[in-house]
Amino acid sequence: MTSPVPVWDPAQYLRHAGHRARPFTDLLARVPDPPSRAPRIADLGCGPGNVTAVLAERWPTARIIGYDNSPQMLADARAHAGPGLDFAHADVRTWTPTEPYDLIISNATLQWVPGHADRFADWIDGLTPGGTLAFQVPGNFDSPSHRLMRALAHRHGLTDALRHDGAVLTPEAYLDRLTALGCTTDAWETTYIHLLPGEDPVLDWVKGTGLRPVLTALADDPEAREAFLDDYRTALRGAYPKGPHGTPFPFRRIFAVARKEA
Repeated sequence: MTSPVPVWDPAQYLRHAGHRARPFTDLLARVPDPPSRAPRIADLGCGPGNVTAVLAERWPTARIIGYDNSPQMLADARAHAGPGLDFAHADVRTWTPTEPYDLIISNATLQWVPGHADRFADWIDGLTPGGTLAFQVPGNFDSPSHRLMRALAHRHGLTDALRHDGAVLTPEAYLDRLTALGCTTDAWETTYIHLLPGEDPVLDWVKGTGLRPVLTALADDPEAREAFLDDYRTALRGAYPKGPHGTPFPFRRIFAVARKEA
């Protein structure tokens, strides 16, 4: 079974907004100030717009556009729109700059774009001299949460619904690709240990992101959906036991900041 385009649920995604926004904050801390006093910024895969708004706070004179292909996410994102900050529909798989940008940034989106590293040349060509391409992606495709998800998807006849473990590159590979394009590049990885509250918090987490293709594929079959979730819930409880203060959830992230030659 091939999954349709995932249907996103902004409310579910934002249930862990604090943990999800932290890698973006850490990425932004390494992004140099754009060369222009009124920089042009593109946020690729802006989601519900909460982190795009952070860009407007850091650079209040910027002209920022958040792009996403999810109507559900864009509906929430537009609540953040204001002077210099807007949102528009676009597919990151085919998006190409139509005017020079001082910063192109992406937060936890490129893992959904097969072959995204092949787009780097077009995006860097669209940067102003001294401009920056910056992104972070999850690097947890070999973690228990995703290994179990793939195994159960295969067992439930949903093999083609999920991304494979080659959805992102290593930090070394990103460094090589971006440096070869003439950029001064900083690439690194971090594993966050999130302490998640509540019952079955890891399941609640992945319902907002990695599990969306499965939930979309099973949307018209509630019985099959609940059977999958029951199996997955049981497996996650074994892989991520609850501790006295919550459930520790290791989450690896990969970062890259590439600055075009001035």
